[in-house]
Amino acid sequence: MMYNPYQQPYMPQQRQEVIRVNGRNGAEAYQMAPNSSILLLDETAPIIWLKTTDGASYPTITGYEITPLKVQSGQVNNTEFLALEERIAKLEEVIANGKSNITNAKPTVKTIKSSQ
Repeated sequence: MMYNPYQQPYMPQQRQEVIRVNGRNGAEAYQMAPNSSILLLDETAPIIWLKTTDGASYPTITGYEITPLKVQSGQVNNTEFLALEERIAKLEEVIANGKSNITNAKPTVKTIKSSQ
C-alpha cells in the first residue's frame, strides 16, 4: 500500500450538543478539566454561563443575559408604504418638471476671519 501525503486521514464525527444546567448552582457543579472553558445554557432563566478553569482547575463563572433577536421580515407596513409612495410621487414630479427645491434655497455663505 502506498502512502499519499495529500490524503486527509479519516476523522470520525464527534457528537455536538448544547449543555444545559439549572441555575448558577448547576454551572458550578459542572465538572471540567484544567485550562478549559465552556458555555452552559441555563434552563431556568435566559442566561448563558461562561465557565473557565485555570491550571489548578479553579473555576471562574460569569453569567450573561440572552434575548432573542428580532428578525425583520423585510416587509413594509402600511404607514411606511404610504410614506414611501408619497416620496416617490414627489421625486417623479421634480424629475418631470425639471425643478428642484434646491434651486429656490438661498446659498449659505460663511465668513472666515484670519488671525493676523
